[in-house]
Amino acid sequence: MTLQDSRFIEIDGARLEYRMIGARPDAAPTIVMLHEGLGSVSTWGEFPARLGEKTGCGVFLYSRAGYGKSSTITLPRPLDYMQREAADVLPRLLDAIEFKRGILLGHSDGASIAAQYAGTHQDHRVRGLVLMAPHFFVEDEGIAAIEDARRAYETGDLRARLSRWHADVDSAFKGWNGAWLDPDFRKWNITERLAYIRVPILIVQGEDDQYGTVKQIEVAREECYCPVEVAMLPGARHSPQRDAPAATLKAISEFVVRVLAAA
Repeated sequence: MTLQDSRFIEIDGARLEYRMIGARPDAAPTIVMLHEGLGSVSTWGEFPARLGEKTGCGVFLYSRAGYGKSSTITLPRPLDYMQREAADVLPRLLDAIEFKRGILLGHSDGASIAAQYAGTHQDHRVRGLVLMAPHFFVEDEGIAAIEDARRAYETGDLRARLSRWHADVDSAFKGWNGAWLDPDFRKWNITERLAYIRVPILIVQGEDDQYGTVKQIEVAREECYCPVEVAMLPGARHSPQRDAPAATLKAISEFVVRVLAAA
């Protein structure tokens, strides 16, 4: 398909908003960006454009169903929604945009989806993974922060702030928050997939990440047979691209350029 700078794409019955920056997938390597649990195309801000400038890659980002301007969803989300995204949506999306080669870059939920995809698909087009604040299993610290987010949404200004980014803000928030706070979600764990990843990984995490600890990094180093690099960023919390943009951009762009050159 011919990708416009900004439009919608139909995948698996959903209308997904996307943004394409720079060279198209048939002309240069592409970085495919997968947003966090409350993210969308818009919440990335100017970071994708700066990443494209630094790496010379095209950058493709999209809002998953239930987020941004994409089709809404029926609640509750299934507790394996990240595995379903990796199995049912992402492969069709990569084919639809005619992805030839490049990097999957995910943040939080998006990082988990990227890891799940690489651990279940032998996709030789994917040359590396950038995982920002990834989750491979559930931690008490993360659940506590998600409970704090629920209170901020119900009694504070979080709902109003999120409504800037999401057409159906209740579906966006409750789909994520409700799944993570379901007691059965405590059993969610994708660490077994890490051993099947066959491409280099860069993990970027803020030292003060409120949603995950260094145990996530430790399990990646223990389970992965592929190279795992880590950039721990002081002064950054769960969104290093916003909390420490210069350091995040440097770590990611250097990794991407090096991995693509080697490939």
